[in-house]
Amino acid sequence: MAESRPRRLTMADVAERAGVSRTLVSFILDGKPGASEETRQRVLAIAEEIGYRPDSAARLLAQGRSRTLGVMTDVRQLFQSELVTHIYPAAERLGYEVLLSANLPDRTEGRVVDSLLSHRCGALVLLGPNAETEFFTELAHKVPVVVACRRLPGRGAGTMLSTVRTNDAKGIRQAIDYLVTLGHRAIHHVDGGTDPGSADRRRAYKAAMRVHGLASEVRIIAGAHNEDAGAAAAREMLSETVLPTAVLAGNDRCALGILDVFTRAGVDVPRDVSLIGYDDTRLSENPRIDLTTIHQDAHEIACSSVELAVQMLVEGPSRAADVVLEPTLIVRGTTGPPRA
Repeated sequence: MAESRPRRLTMADVAERAGVSRTLVSFILDGKPGASEETRQRVLAIAEEIGYRPDSAARLLAQGRSRTLGVMTDVRQLFQSELVTHIYPAAERLGYEVLLSANLPDRTEGRVVDSLLSHRCGALVLLGPNAETEFFTELAHKVPVVVACRRLPGRGAGTMLSTVRTNDAKGIRQAIDYLVTLGHRAIHHVDGGTDPGSADRRRAYKAAMRVHGLASEVRIIAGAHNEDAGAAAAREMLSETVLPTAVLAGNDRCALGILDVFTRAGVDVPRDVSLIGYDDTRLSENPRIDLTTIHQDAHEIACSSVELAVQMLVEGPSRAADVVLEPTLIVRGTTGPPRA
C-alpha cells in the first residue's frame, strides 16, 4: 500500500495545544491585538514547536482578494534579474507576496500569464515583454497589469494597464552626445532587433546622429539583446575594410559579445574602438570589463512597478500611469577619443 502523506497542521491544532480559540490564534499570528503577552508567547512557541506554517494563500483568498503579485521575467536577462531582487522587498513592504514565472524560448508569454492567473495573482508585473499592445489591453480587463521596461503606444488613460520605463531616447542621445564630444563621427549602432525597447533606441540613434550632422555616418547592424548577437555584429564589422571608431550596443549583454570578439581579434577597446552598452548591469562594473553604459535605475523601476500594481489593485484604473525615469551616462574604461 502507498504510504499515507502526513496531515497538514492547521490553526486548530495550535489552538487545541494552547487551550485557546482558533480565532485568537489567528489574531496572534496576524499580529493583531486581543491576547495577553503571556498567551501570545505561548501560542507562538507552540506553533514553532509543532512546525505550523500559515497557509498565506488560503487566508488571503478567504478575505476575498489575492495579495499576491505575479511577475513574469526572462531569466536570461541580467537586468531583469536585478529588477526581481528589488521587487520582492518592495512587495513585502506593502504586505504582498510575489509569484515568479519565467518566459523562455519554448514557453510563450501567454502561457506564463495563464499560469500566473491560474494561481490567482491579484495583479501582474511583466518585465520586458514582447507581445503586442492589444495583448496587454485585453489582459488588463481581467487583472491590473504593469509593463516594465517598455513603452506602449496608444495605451490609453483610465485603464488597468500601467507602464514603468526609462527614457530610452534620452539615454541614447546622452551616449551619442558624449561620443561626438570625444571626437567620434563613425559611430555604429548594434540594435536589439525585436527585443523590448529596441525600436525606440534605434530611432533615437538615427535622430541623434542627424542632430550632429552625421546622417551620412548612420550605420545600424541587426542584433539582439544577447552576447551571441553582439559577437556576430563584431565579426561583421571585422570583415569590413575600416572599423568604426565607436559602437553603441543595444544593451550590456550585446556589448559584452562585441567586446569579447574585438579583444580576441586584437582590437584594442577603447584605443581602436570605443564601446557603450545600455542598462548598467552589475557585470558591466566588473573591473575586468569596466563598460561605459547607460544606467537604468533597477531599484526605482521595481518599486514603482510594485506600487502601481498595488494602487490599481486597491483603487482601480484611476491610478493607471506611464512612469518615465531618467537615464544616466556612466563613463568607464571602454570609451575614449577616436584613434588618429
